[in-house]
Amino acid sequence: MGDIVIAQINSIYLGIEQQLGPMGPIYVGAGFGVAMMLLAVTLLLPKRAKPVGDLRTHETEVDGGATSLRPSEGKGTIDKYSSFFEPSNTEDLSEARQKMMRAGFRSPSAVRYFYFARAAFALGGIVIALVATMLAFAEPKVANVTIFTTVAGLIGYVLPAYWVAKRTQQRQEEITNGFPDALDLMLVCVEAGQSLDQAILRVSSDSEAANPALAEEFAIVGAEIRAGKERNQVLRDFADRSNVTDVSSFVTVLVQSAAFGTSIAQALRVYAAEMRDKRLMRAEEKANLLPTKLTLGTMAFTVPPLLLILIGPSLIMILRAMTGVASY
Repeated sequence: MGDIVIAQINSIYLGIEQQLGPMGPIYVGAGFGVAMMLLAVTLLLPKRAKPVGDLRTHETEVDGGATSLRPSEGKGTIDKYSSFFEPSNTEDLSEARQKMMRAGFRSPSAVRYFYFARAAFALGGIVIALVATMLAFAEPKVANVTIFTTVAGLIGYVLPAYWVAKRTQQRQEEITNGFPDALDLMLVCVEAGQSLDQAILRVSSDSEAANPALAEEFAIVGAEIRAGKERNQVLRDFADRSNVTDVSSFVTVLVQSAAFGTSIAQALRVYAAEMRDKRLMRAEEKANLLPTKLTLGTMAFTVPPLLLILIGPSLIMILRAMTGVASY
């Protein structure tokens, strides 16, 4: 039975080569990949709503004895395929959601869109590499096509993760640079008689234009506190979301100040001064690194041409003497 299947596959392969040439199987594979991609896009497109809405989306759902009056999620988007684009392990899913939140993506479907983007970019890179290889070479070799498609697929797979990591780094830098100013504003609000919760909301509204990332984080903190969540837990969640050392230290200071009954204004004053000093030290560190970077650049772009000018004529004369060519 196995020999018969292998013989049929070989006959199909030879028939494709006879009809389309040596690259025929690759053409067929590329066409199949494009067809599958178009089919996946068609399935993921939202369906047109019925004139009479689906009443089942508004039915109550009973889960563990508790009745939920919320409508179920939409079924016309990628959310209906969440089992294919989300980690099955709970720990991996929680870690992926935390990474997306640190990058600023707070949607519940951010993780599945991220994994969908990975698959789509990888498949798109493979298709683009195949098309580019066919257009660049009249008769491309199978080994070259395999190498190009593999590299393009890997680049497409890694690109979304790199973009998320880069966005996370930029967001952390933005929070770190704007945190001392936010602490100064919070200190002014607390010393003016406002509570810490009101000061957080005021900082969120006033720093929205200058530092949107930090303003968004403070807005989340204020909303969670108003919703009744414990303040210490809200502050710890703030430190976990931002993943910034200065924010973690700030949360520790507030928690300890509330635990020991010390003045929050005094703690903010001391910590705000320390954050300003740290920002000044970071600026001085970057300024001290500048001469070293300029020296490396100067050496890289100055020494090789200088050596070529100084040693080049001597090398030419030595080569002529060794080969017996007369110099003019």
